Amino acid sequence: MKEESNVTGMMSARQITMTALFVALVAVGAFIKIPIPNLPFTLQLLFTTLAGLILGSRLGGMSVAMYIILGLVGVPVFTEGGGFMYIFKPTFGYLVGFAIGAFVAGRMIEKATVVTFKTLLTASFVNLAIVYALGMVYLYEIMDLYLAKPIGLDVLFIYCFALPVIPDIFLCILAAVIAKRLLPILKREYT
Repeated sequence: MKEESNVTGMMSARQITMTALFVALVAVGAFIKIPIPNLPFTLQLLFTTLAGLILGSRLGGMSVAMYIILGLVGVPVFTEGGGFMYIFKPTFGYLVGFAIGAFVAGRMIEKATVVTFKTLLTASFVNLAIVYALGMVYLYEIMDLYLAKPIGLDVLFIYCFALPVIPDIFLCILAAVIAKRLLPILKREYT
């Protein structure tokens, strides 16, 4: 969605509404479980990706960041609890990755001269790469802190990349399809 601004630089009512909507979608998406054995899959990646694709870099990143702040102040929006000490949970890196990934995906869409399905899909996959990179590095470091020895890279690769990547690729494709359908409704010009 193209940025709507007024003379004072304040957010419009539509921007506030859409940002709040995506904060709520990300929070709800964290609790919608996809029934895959032995993997904690939710729709959180789908909604954080859509936040970047639909809202753009600033509002998309802001909506995910607001979700993280809500969880850190104690609102029960994280599946593993909440509060400030959540930053010491192994999955906190993924949350940071969601915010940065939404921002970068939104920036890619804003910079595109023509927003095609390929552009949306590429932005979704870049978002996924950022989420995995930050999440896996943080998980590796925090587990090293807790266990006082590093976990094996093979274990990290299998459980944090190889097993979950196929369903996450599907969620990225789904996000691109949904964004392609919604953007014209939201007055985004693309071919």
